Amino acid sequence: MVIGPKKLLELVKNIKLVTNLSERELTNPEGAGFDLRLGEIYKISGESFLGVTERKTADIELVQKYEEGKTNKVTILPGDFFLTKTIEDVNMPNNLTASITPRSTTYRSGLVLRTGNVPPGYCGGLTFGLHNAGPVPVTIEMGARFVHIQFHEVLGEGNMYRGQWQGGRVTATKKEKQV
Repeated sequence: MVIGPKKLLELVKNIKLVTNLSERELTNPEGAGFDLRLGEIYKISGESFLGVTERKTADIELVQKYEEGKTNKVTILPGDFFLTKTIEDVNMPNNLTASITPRSTTYRSGLVLRTGNVPPGYCGGLTFGLHNAGPVPVTIEMGARFVHIQFHEVLGEGNMYRGQWQGGRVTATKKEKQV
């Protein structure tokens, strides 16, 4: 079951389900969730390794970061791939999970987001892949709404997240064991 905005706003107030929400989302959210904003963009390089018991993600370099009161933009060329992180953080209780989808203006511009599920127990910022699969350059402002998050009830409680991405880090700095 998708949790509606009235209940979500109660959870934001009572358990800080989502922090750093824009005024728009706190006063008049659209649909059945919240729009989240672009907070950081990273270029990836080097090599990655995904093994059975170990992994090493690519190296990252911060390209741009949202700064309150400033108009920072990034132009994403056709074929470019970046990691992105939201301004907002989530604090998932054991009875909720969340799904992330792109806003329609994101894909109407040729941008494809690689998102995942947000499990019960995860706390921190949200990181996604952003790829310009279209034929034209796309300029995006830092702080722009680019994804939509919907929350779903987990019947019978979920298992709490115990992964190494807790807290919202974007990459691993060295090869590490899977938990």
